[in-house]
Amino acid sequence: MKRTVLVAVHTGRDAAVESARLVINRLVDAGIAVRVLESEYGEIGCAGVEAVPGDDPGAAKDAEVMIVLGGDGSLLRAAELARPAGTPLLGVNLGHVGFLAEAEVDDLAGAVDAVVAGRYDVEERMTIDVLARQNGKILADTWALNEASVEKQERMLEVVAEIDGRPLSRWGCDGVICATPTGSTAYAFSAGGPVVWPEVEALLTVPISAHALFARPLVVSPRSTLAVEILPDTPGGVLWCDGRRRFELPSGTRVEVRRGAEPVRLARLHGVEDTGAPFTDRLVAKFELPVQGWRGRVRP
Repeated sequence: MKRTVLVAVHTGRDAAVESARLVINRLVDAGIAVRVLESEYGEIGCAGVEAVPGDDPGAAKDAEVMIVLGGDGSLLRAAELARPAGTPLLGVNLGHVGFLAEAEVDDLAGAVDAVVAGRYDVEERMTIDVLARQNGKILADTWALNEASVEKQERMLEVVAEIDGRPLSRWGCDGVICATPTGSTAYAFSAGGPVVWPEVEALLTVPISAHALFARPLVVSPRSTLAVEILPDTPGGVLWCDGRRRFELPSGTRVEVRRGAEPVRLARLHGVEDTGAPFTDRLVAKFELPVQGWRGRVRP
């Protein structure tokens, strides 16, 4: 079977489109079939590629890998296509932080060559399944790679948090974030949550600006079920999943979060500069952390 790669790009910037053309031409020259999304095909303008609908669940089917050029937002969008097909995602960072990206645009050619040579591994990232219902009516049945956040719309939310069927605490707050380890460096981090290494299997609960004595971020078992109930006779809120999918939450809504049935698969490259680095090095690089004076372990 001929090898196939799906390429997605955050169009709108000339540099991004040029990067996409470089990727596509390099893949085609190596004898690899290339698909692009119909919505991006016109701007990319490369011959010899197949255009597929972006809303087609089969767009990533049978693709060896999906190369995504953009920031973390682009990769989260691409995950909606890649996850059902089990296709690994390879992110090339064109944004600012880009925690999910595997490669930087400065070594784009090297990243493509590693894919052509098959020099990559695939790791699975935990997801969460999210269910919102009110009086037995399902309002949302979705998932997230980073986080599900229950947030206020205008006035403060009154919620009760629950873990494994037992009430934890009542909070007047701006919201509650339920996150994966992958999402610990995203919205949860901004709200004061801990950074959790991606290989750790856990779920996070992070209250946002809670008016309560006990309102600390919590790290719980990946087998736990988290729930947030918006109290009746209080203002409703909104549910955001990965900052992309939005659902209205009337008062009295219950949102349940548990480990996702399907992971998201990420490609990790070999032999490319600045890739495959330990997560500690990623933190230092992305947040520009000061490490001057470090000497490392003493060796005989």
